[in-house]
Amino acid sequence: MLSMAIRTIKGRRGGFVAAFIAVLLGCAVITACGVLVDSGLRAGIAPERYAGAPVVVGASQELPVPEDIPAPFAERVPLPASDVDAVARVPGVRAAVGDVSVRVGVAGASVPVYAHGWSSAVLGPLPLVSGRAPRAADEVVVAGNLGVIGHEVDLDVGAVPGRYRVVGVVGRDLARESAVFLTDDAARRLSGRAGQVDAVGVLAAPDVDVDALAARISAAVPGVVTYTGNARADVEFLDIGQARSFLIALAGAFGGSMVLLVLLVVASTLGLTMTQRKREFALLRAIAATPRQIHRLIGAETLLVGVIGAVLGTIPGYLLSFGLRAAFAAVGAVPLDFAFVLDPLPGVVAVALVVGAARLAGYLAGRRAARISPVDALGEAAAEPKRLGRTRVLIGWALIPIAVGAAVVVPLTVPGQAALAGGASSALVLVVALALLGPKLVSLMARIFGLLSVSVGGYLAGANTLANARRLSAATTPLILGVTMAAVQIFSVTTTIAAGQHQADTGVVANYVLTGGADGLAPRIAADVAKVPGVTANAVARTTVLLSYLESKQLRADPFAAQGVTGDRLASVVNLDVRKGDIGALAGNTVALSTMAAGTAGVGIGGTVTMYLGDGTEIHPKVVAIYGNGLGFGDVTLPHDVVIAHTTNQVDTAVLISAKPGVTAATLRAALAGYPGVTVADRAAFTAAQNTSQSNQSSVNLILDAVILAYLAIAIANTLVASTAARGREFALLQLVGTTRRQVRAMMRGEARIVIALAIVFGSLAALPPLVGLSIGLTGSALPSVPLLAYLGIIGAATALAWCSITVATRSALRGKPIEEISASRA
Repeated sequence: MLSMAIRTIKGRRGGFVAAFIAVLLGCAVITACGVLVDSGLRAGIAPERYAGAPVVVGASQELPVPEDIPAPFAERVPLPASDVDAVARVPGVRAAVGDVSVRVGVAGASVPVYAHGWSSAVLGPLPLVSGRAPRAADEVVVAGNLGVIGHEVDLDVGAVPGRYRVVGVVGRDLARESAVFLTDDAARRLSGRAGQVDAVGVLAAPDVDVDALAARISAAVPGVVTYTGNARADVEFLDIGQARSFLIALAGAFGGSMVLLVLLVVASTLGLTMTQRKREFALLRAIAATPRQIHRLIGAETLLVGVIGAVLGTIPGYLLSFGLRAAFAAVGAVPLDFAFVLDPLPGVVAVALVVGAARLAGYLAGRRAARISPVDALGEAAAEPKRLGRTRVLIGWALIPIAVGAAVVVPLTVPGQAALAGGASSALVLVVALALLGPKLVSLMARIFGLLSVSVGGYLAGANTLANARRLSAATTPLILGVTMAAVQIFSVTTTIAAGQHQADTGVVANYVLTGGADGLAPRIAADVAKVPGVTANAVARTTVLLSYLESKQLRADPFAAQGVTGDRLASVVNLDVRKGDIGALAGNTVALSTMAAGTAGVGIGGTVTMYLGDGTEIHPKVVAIYGNGLGFGDVTLPHDVVIAHTTNQVDTAVLISAKPGVTAATLRAALAGYPGVTVADRAAFTAAQNTSQSNQSSVNLILDAVILAYLAIAIANTLVASTAARGREFALLQLVGTTRRQVRAMMRGEARIVIALAIVFGSLAALPPLVGLSIGLTGSALPSVPLLAYLGIIGAATALAWCSITVATRSALRGKPIEEISASRA
């Protein structure tokens, strides 16, 4: 049977090319998704400042969630300083060194600079090459490019300048983050976290097994996590661990959807290939081929095409993973130096999935050809059945109200994120409904075009479409799916961005905003500027919290953007659009939630919620207000002192200022003369920063959308070319009965118009309910943000894709002589 399958593939190369391309590209995308998962689990970078410590001890940076992936904390989770002594007592530990890190600003530094206690220099090791260790609070040891012994250097902490005298230089520069060293007491004071350390570096006794030592430390000191090898960099560089969590969560959400889409495309393309061979299977049945032999032949063919295409597809899959890594790094989702892991396992899994899908698709597509009687098979090969099955039609009509209800009605009745979950799925359900009802829609559009057309080509297009509505429907469905997915994916992002920008633009009522560098603003700056007569200052500290709640009796923990503010002065600088409660009551153990966050947690005014602050601290605040501008300012608003005490650097992001007439930017700059790193700007600068942050968060979605849409575009072109190229015998028959090639091309241009019209009209209609539901859930308005140029771009892309695919394939099918094509088709 294998040799026969090889001969069949050779004789029908055109029919199997489409299936081969679908398998190859599908395996490429799934392989890239697998690399994301593998990299999230195992990738990273080598440690720098902890390179000399074989074991590093830190706190857990994630919240375990039953039956789900752990949720990462946004800020560094510290350890009690007492853990340093506890680790030192573990057998096999030669020394345990507690380390604190403080972000500082240094003029001329090309990389971020952190200050540490001198005792932690041994963890590098970072030995002195000249000078001595710091002894006084105003002394510092620097890397060679940051200062010269005997000179002074300014170290700004939260834009508050501090002058230190350089007394030593360490001999090794660090590539990723530079380091300066103060006395241990000075470093602890700057950190603001008395009694806590960021991590504990462990120096092992001679001949001690590192892994065994790490296991003993974990057992002896409750609540700590030990790191060895390159995993030590996860403690040294917080963004590395966050990148791991990002990739795992991304692969879980995007990878699952992409795998399903790929399998559907592969199955659809193989199904089309088998459908085009009805005549061949009918003849095989007529000459006494058994159903089992038909299945074996199809199985051998699909396995050959599937295995070869899938194995070759792993190569572009690994290349695609490099492209994704570069794109994620460009938008700041992963660090630039975060290298992906390239392991054979993702390729092996992708091959198994795609080949399995191809084999299942081949079996399902060939089931009817194997079961039907030879006489009926010949009849179906000659002409399509006139009527759709009643069950198919009923299911198609039933799916439409179900999908519309999930997309539009649910956001009106169900609060929170659950209201948005049905949007994307409803789009797919609507496309399935259109696919089931496709022949009826094709017939309707063909009749409309038939009435409007007066040419021979137009008449032929209408008549041929009516006679072969099922075939054209099968070819059109991928294009409808492409238009729907493009509209939903792109306009979901534009709707979210537009809503966030509008809320930020209209919600800021402050006159001025103070900002610092990358190290933020120390809380004392807000206090100092508030002393200026006529000034009301409200510091804003930003973080991300985890909101814990029950959904269908299952514990969930979702991240929400949060801000820390002073409640009784907030109304003078920001309008959060409070719907219920009193934002002025925000103090102590209280919280204000956006309508989205409150609906997600299922809580109202006076209720309490469970949340985890940026450093993992669990709190149970009382809800005192519910507001509407969550997209513009964050879904969770907490008292300022609560937020800032649980951030890594304990600095403010900005200070909003409401100034009375007569207080100008110059007045504020004069009052802040002692803080040269502080910038005074108008409120437009603050809203622009808010909008930029919103856009950066949406960039990841746009990258993933680009992958989905590119794959769909190739799959659509592949399907349309295959379905058109397989009609060579039909074109030859038309020419033999007197139709000219020009008229055949005109007929196919008419069919292309029908295909394009179907895709644009019904693809847009299928996208509308999900977008309306999303807009209602996010803003309360039923009008999503649909930029005209973006919509015209989708229409133009769909038109060009369909037109080029059909017309180019038509010209290729018309190259041969009609009589030769008929003879080849019968062979």
